[in-house]
Amino acid sequence: MRRLVWVIGILVAILLVVALSLPFLVSANRFRPALESRLSEALGRRVAIGDLQLSILSGAVAADHLEIAEDADFGSAPFVQAKSLKIGVELWPLIFSRKLNVTGLTIDQPQVTLLQSASGKWNYSSLGAKTAEAAPAPESGSGEKDLDLSVKLIRVTDGRFSIGKLGPRQKPMVLENVNLTVRDFAPSAEFPFALDAALAGGGNIKLTGKAGPIDAADVQFTPLSIDLDIARLNLAAALAGTAPDIAGTASLKANGKAGGGKLELTGDLSAENLKLAKNATPARRPVGFAFAIAHDLRTHAGALRRGDIRIGAASASLTGNYAERGGTPVLDAKLGGSQMPVPELAELLPALGIALPKGSRLEGGTATANLAVTGPVNALVGDGSVSLDKTRLANFDLGTKMTLIEKLAGIRSDPNTDIETFSVKLRYTPAGTVVDSLRFIATGIGELTGSGTISPDNALDFKMSATIQTTRSAALSRTAVPFFVQGTAMDPVFKPDVRGLASSQAKSLVQSEAQKRLQGTAAGEKAAGILENLLGGRKKEQEQPK
Repeated sequence: MRRLVWVIGILVAILLVVALSLPFLVSANRFRPALESRLSEALGRRVAIGDLQLSILSGAVAADHLEIAEDADFGSAPFVQAKSLKIGVELWPLIFSRKLNVTGLTIDQPQVTLLQSASGKWNYSSLGAKTAEAAPAPESGSGEKDLDLSVKLIRVTDGRFSIGKLGPRQKPMVLENVNLTVRDFAPSAEFPFALDAALAGGGNIKLTGKAGPIDAADVQFTPLSIDLDIARLNLAAALAGTAPDIAGTASLKANGKAGGGKLELTGDLSAENLKLAKNATPARRPVGFAFAIAHDLRTHAGALRRGDIRIGAASASLTGNYAERGGTPVLDAKLGGSQMPVPELAELLPALGIALPKGSRLEGGTATANLAVTGPVNALVGDGSVSLDKTRLANFDLGTKMTLIEKLAGIRSDPNTDIETFSVKLRYTPAGTVVDSLRFIATGIGELTGSGTISPDNALDFKMSATIQTTRSAALSRTAVPFFVQGTAMDPVFKPDVRGLASSQAKSLVQSEAQKRLQGTAAGEKAAGILENLLGGRKKEQEQPK
């Protein structure tokens, strides 16, 4: 028994010595030229790896460096650079047959640059294409010709991916801490993959699915199915290069399929603290967007087949087409919604840069909107109509704001402004909003009509007319009272159009005079009286001698 223990001990010692000696007896570096050549041939790019070291305990060959060349059309900087490459191998064939059977690849801390040209071509599209640089493996008598590159598992750990467009002013999107797993990889078959990463600037992304077979002509047209989950995306950072005025945080869940150069994608987007205009403030409620997109990978254009916008109980629809021009998405769509609760929509107004009078708020009522939305996403134009019904502008006394007109018309004061109906045609651009055909009917006030402009800073310049319901002056019964609205949306200023009022009243009175010979005297006296009433007697007082 004692002798058996000694024998076992000796055998274990011999095996340990052999295991420790194998890395010196089997030179993994002898396979490096063949491995580089086969990888270069498979990728269609020159591949360079560092010195290979064999680790018997882990069953792997490790290289201290990996570099994959860039497509010549995209520059000379490397497409991929990695700190290290670990190649899982079958030890038995390696030790006894000097044959390198690769079972897995682990690429540690790679730096990957993904670029798209103005024509829409990606720098990874040519991967797999045969080039002069990808020379066939040497066939010496040392066993390199027996190299087997079948890969069951590919891992990328702690990577950094930069995704952008060619051009010095294009800011790329950066993915950090990228971990990617590909199982049972074979170019001619479907294989599963999973990716998770952090987006620089804020956000996390998870992507799972299946891809393959690899499209030999262009990798980007490879069939695939995906499930995408993005959480807490910083919109300002992600869209800085295409839509710098948009900000907030967004979460997205989507799934889709691609094949034949077509991508079908459906999903739900939820945005918080959303800002959509340059001088906007964050929306006070989350905004939801359920969508379905049909995208053409070749033309970089597509159709938004479904676009349901949700703000609390309010819902609207956005559908249309989009295309990429000069690297920027351009939209041609219709936005429509009817009977939408006004208080819900009011929560979105700050995000659009639309302000209400200071301290006021909208209560009750419904809204209807029909707009054509066109142009690049960083300079959208909205053209159409908007209307409100049975709503209240609380804490805003329109009668008091129109004090000078009130003296003439007998408008009653009220702490709130009750709007029976409001309708307008408008054209919104980044340079401001042009308003036409404005019609506003308020309880206790009457009907206001007019047109004007609103600047991006919410400065007002309107020419209006008020048809008053009740009046203290018989001369003004059934007469439109012209006035101006200036100041800002937060603090509007109402000024009477004295000249316009005198002119319209004079014409009206001249036409109603029975005796033409008295026209001038009667019209002049009554017009002067109107001005006196309008200004509250101020003009007369100023003309009296001190």
